[in-house]
Amino acid sequence: MLILDSPSRVPQFNIAAEEYLLKETRQDYAFFYINDPSIIVGKHQNAWAEINLQWTRKNNIPVVRRISGGGTVWHDEGNLNFSFILNGEEGKLVNFREYASPVLDFLVKLGIPAEFGQRNEMLVGGLKISGNAEHVYRRRVLHHGTLLFSSDLSRLSQALETDPEQYKDKAVQSVRSKTGNIKDFLKEDMGIVEFRKLLLGHVFDSYKGSEIHTFSDSDISRIEELVREKYSLWKWNVGYSPRYSLKREIRIGDIRVLVELKVEKGQIKDCRIEGDISDLKDLAIQLTGVAHDPDTIRDLLWDRNLVKPEWIDIFVGGLF
Repeated sequence: MLILDSPSRVPQFNIAAEEYLLKETRQDYAFFYINDPSIIVGKHQNAWAEINLQWTRKNNIPVVRRISGGGTVWHDEGNLNFSFILNGEEGKLVNFREYASPVLDFLVKLGIPAEFGQRNEMLVGGLKISGNAEHVYRRRVLHHGTLLFSSDLSRLSQALETDPEQYKDKAVQSVRSKTGNIKDFLKEDMGIVEFRKLLLGHVFDSYKGSEIHTFSDSDISRIEELVREKYSLWKWNVGYSPRYSLKREIRIGDIRVLVELKVEKGQIKDCRIEGDISDLKDLAIQLTGVAHDPDTIRDLLWDRNLVKPEWIDIFVGGLF
């Protein structure tokens, strides 16, 4: 087992690193990282349906899609992420409890009464402190999870505050749970730096033949290439969302407009607009084929003078 501690807090880099270690290497790894504030969505989720878009954009929070399934999670400086990238026998690679057991054992060793939940999460007193997900690639598996140590739970709640009925789709929807921080359950006070160091040491001792490992220049170059080609791109992080539809009513003063969109691969495939604004047919045609993205739609409305300038922000907000 090679123990890797990430040199970066950039979420796109660390999520890309997991894919790189899984698909382009052959050894077993335990990989640990802390990300700057970010939202990480599951591979099969509708990104817009999982996040508080207005709050996220206002606070410049990046949204990054990972290759594993499961629900959306919040990352910040108080959240430690762990990944086990392992070789195994085909057909026997999915085992949440087994792969998470070193982390669970460590928490219990610290005197925290943590247990594994029915949704593959870790709980303390009914509060979720860790979410876990997996992805199988050939005869290798990526098992990764969060550890809410001293995370800002109020920002977590704001970032993931959504209306589950807003979008109609077959995407995997997150199950919202009451969360807690590990720090609040510790018998002895410590910071996340010490917690991280102790966990790495515990994992090191849990696997025979463990070695401390660092990324080579070649590793970093390939990971950064993967960031450029995939994890920094809208078409992966948002556009990869499963097909969905959206029906909304937009009110601009006394004006009432009904909008219905059908979106596939991030593009508006069908747009129907009814209401008290002239040239709605032309507006619907102009929006068809456009990325379902706030900035793209705002620029289109402005550049082509499709609605009054003072209506643009209201109109864009109504389409998400």
